[in-house]
Amino acid sequence: MTIMLRPAKERGHANHGWLDTWHTFSFSDYYDPRFMGFRSLRVINEDFVAPGRGFPTHGHRDMEIITYVLEGALQHRDSLGTGSIIRPGEVQRMSAGTGVRHSEANPSATDPLHLLQIWIEPAREGIEPGYEQKAFGDADKRGRLRLVASPDGAEGSVTIHQDTRVYATLLDDEQQVVHRLVPGRHAWVHVARGALTLNGERLAAGDGAGISAESTVTLVGEQNAEALLFDLP
Repeated sequence: MTIMLRPAKERGHANHGWLDTWHTFSFSDYYDPRFMGFRSLRVINEDFVAPGRGFPTHGHRDMEIITYVLEGALQHRDSLGTGSIIRPGEVQRMSAGTGVRHSEANPSATDPLHLLQIWIEPAREGIEPGYEQKAFGDADKRGRLRLVASPDGAEGSVTIHQDTRVYATLLDDEQQVVHRLVPGRHAWVHVARGALTLNGERLAAGDGAGISAESTVTLVGEQNAEALLFDLP
């Protein structure tokens, strides 16, 4: 068994005043050759956005971008004509493909915004850009691994163009979930809130870990944990 731990405090960090951001993997001005991504998972950014502020219009290509809001709301606009608000419990997927431009902002004048932005490398380049947004209630995630993104849209998940499956879970103290890995597959776990143990290793909010050469991933909740699990090729 191989577990690669990524403590929250060792992540890349930048505070721009309106944006306080933490990078699990190398991103923008933060570079660490040890953490360039994990398998097809390229980015996990934890962003805190001040009220009334946001990211101006900018472009992306050939990337599957997933947004997972933890607190507040995110206003999204893009060159596909999409305009939407993403709230906690909702998952947004934007396939950049041949090219898309978008902006993201905190529309509230008073409330902060806390979100995870995730990039997954697509299986192939040059796909048609696309957008999808779906809601997953707490009851669906409590004490179980709820599939929220997959290559075939299984179980009502958003569809991504990569053989990767993303699960979300909410775990009360001592609640346990087990995920079985097919031989040759890998997993990454990111703790969004609270704490948990991963195959006996304790992880707190912001911590992550990569798992290889293991048949099962066992998560046991502590401090009302919220986490994402990525099943990766």
